[in-house]
Amino acid sequence: MRPESRKQEIINAAAILFKEKGYSAVTMRDLAKAMGIKAASLYNHIQSKQEILSTIIIDLAEEFTTGMNQIANSDQNAIQKLQNIINLHIDVTLRNSDGLASLNNDWMHLEEENLQYFEKMRHEYEESFRNIVYKGVDKGDIKSYNIEIMVFSTLSTLRTLYLWYPKQKNIDADILKRDMMSVLLKGIV
Repeated sequence: MRPESRKQEIINAAAILFKEKGYSAVTMRDLAKAMGIKAASLYNHIQSKQEILSTIIIDLAEEFTTGMNQIANSDQNAIQKLQNIINLHIDVTLRNSDGLASLNNDWMHLEEENLQYFEKMRHEYEESFRNIVYKGVDKGDIKSYNIEIMVFSTLSTLRTLYLWYPKQKNIDADILKRDMMSVLLKGIV
């Protein structure tokens, strides 16, 4: 495994601070202190706090978009696609729960061009998800509940997994995947 670049170390440390305090409350001085370096040293690797936020959010949004596009364009049925989407969210959460906090809570602090790009990706992601559910209902693979409630319930759970899972001490990734898959796709009764 390749060692992290200094820039990636800064981004990772910032993601933790952003999760703990929120983007607006974190200063470059806070970040430097958390890393044990001088604030001026940060600027050898990054231009601004905004660059850090954009990198965190856009990289994650692009990862979700790429994953969704592969899943949506596959020949799988709706249930298999939904299983893959759940796995995608769990895998990203396990790898980067700190970054997901920024993706979910701090995206509105992105500067205009990145904000528009992020909002476009988010909208397209939700539309792809919605279309998979629609097709599943049309084919009879998914029960005919209100589509918007199904989309909201599933995506809300997946998007907030980063808050809940790190606090769980007795649930390993395999159990998480198996049981979330069952609960989200089959319900609890």
